Amino acid sequence: MAQTEKSFEKWERILKQVQTKLGQEVFNSWFGRLKLETATGGIALHSVPTAFLKTWINSHYRETLLELWQKEDSTILRVDIAVRSAVRQHIVERQKTRSPGEKDSPATKIGIQAPQSKKAGANSKQRFTSGFGERSNGFAGSPLDPCHTFASFIEGPSNRMAFAAAKSVAEDEKSAVRFNPLFIHATVGLGKTHLLQAIAWDARRRNPRLKVLYLTAEYFMWRFATAIRDQTALSLKESLRDIDLLLIDDMQFLQGKAIQQEFCHLLNELIDSARQVVVAADRPPTELESLDDRVKSRLKGGVTLDVDLPDYELRKAIMNTRYQEAKCEQPELDIPEDIRHYVARQVTTSCRDVEGAFNQLLVQHKFSENPMGFDELDKMLGHLVRSQDTKRVRIEDIQKIVARQFNVSRNDLLSNRRTRVIVRPRQVAMYLAKVMTPRSLPEIGRRFGGRDHTTVLHAVRKIEDMSSKDQKLAREIELLKRLILE
Repeated sequence: MAQTEKSFEKWERILKQVQTKLGQEVFNSWFGRLKLETATGGIALHSVPTAFLKTWINSHYRETLLELWQKEDSTILRVDIAVRSAVRQHIVERQKTRSPGEKDSPATKIGIQAPQSKKAGANSKQRFTSGFGERSNGFAGSPLDPCHTFASFIEGPSNRMAFAAAKSVAEDEKSAVRFNPLFIHATVGLGKTHLLQAIAWDARRRNPRLKVLYLTAEYFMWRFATAIRDQTALSLKESLRDIDLLLIDDMQFLQGKAIQQEFCHLLNELIDSARQVVVAADRPPTELESLDDRVKSRLKGGVTLDVDLPDYELRKAIMNTRYQEAKCEQPELDIPEDIRHYVARQVTTSCRDVEGAFNQLLVQHKFSENPMGFDELDKMLGHLVRSQDTKRVRIEDIQKIVARQFNVSRNDLLSNRRTRVIVRPRQVAMYLAKVMTPRSLPEIGRRFGGRDHTTVLHAVRKIEDMSSKDQKLAREIELLKRLILE
């Protein structure tokens, strides 16, 4: 209880900092209804009343919240946002099945299964555990978004195969062993995380006794490193071997020789004992350069499926579905069909970008008195529309080109050397990695010799500030961007 009170005290201080940093108007618009649910296990979980608020805060203010949280509590590694309406539905369903006298813990209030006491564990036949929470002798997984279900997943030709395989895994774990491991890969924003979390929710619903664990690769690394530090690695490995269904997200972030070896052992034991494993990443196993060859070999031994860019019909379906959902919350909402379909035709990059474009339409509807014409619409969508021949940029390519332009070696950029002739190119390369790739700050840091994400953030802000004042540096950065995209 004391720990919970401290977390909420920290949250009050963070809110004051947000208000000071962003101003009263922005604070009232986007943070007035944001609530803290829990801050445990390295994750600060918040809730908002609508999916629109969740998407907007995630897109525009998530890194700001994480930065402020880490100033207050260095153990917080991630910020998550959930929708309160979906959470309430989860609570109602849980209340129907819980035993008399059982009370909701703070974790339960956000859709997370709380730890069972030893007494409860001894008397209960239920074996289920997952990313929903932590058993007294188990492993806490990453939080699940209650909105990420099969029912809310919009199917189309680009994702139909992965969708069918995911449903097969959730519906019948015995027949799905032929998909073991199931590896789903796609670029950002195409629904990998949605599918993995939908498997977890559906598998739990169908078989409450099933032991399900969903977690990100980053969270797996953090928990394993913590267990080694606390000398509890043996009990952690034992609890992991007892999992019936393991779902690993963002596999491209799994780093470190020792941790990859442990993961490979876990993978082998689960698959050899006919336990299902599902993995998602932003590229196929053969292209995961940082992964150990044994891990890649094991992942390639199952079924690998990709999710392609959404076609026009799927993008249109996303726009229409989100419109109907928004009209339930705002009956007065009126976005003409030709506007919605025009947006679906213009934004071709990802499902997430299509949803972002719809959110922009909602903002325009809320704050603008006049209908939006197609010229204004094109301007609004400018940051979401890209040419079809845009090159996929890799951090390794950025490092090579920056090193060549500044007459240093790529190894210099990855080294610990802090001379000016090395530091400046390194900061420029980090900045370009942030603005030209979808990689997170921690991932960029790891690609630059295992640096902390705060070092990357400092580099990004430093170059942003310097390029706004130094025209020569600004021109050099624009030149580097063109060279990288050639």
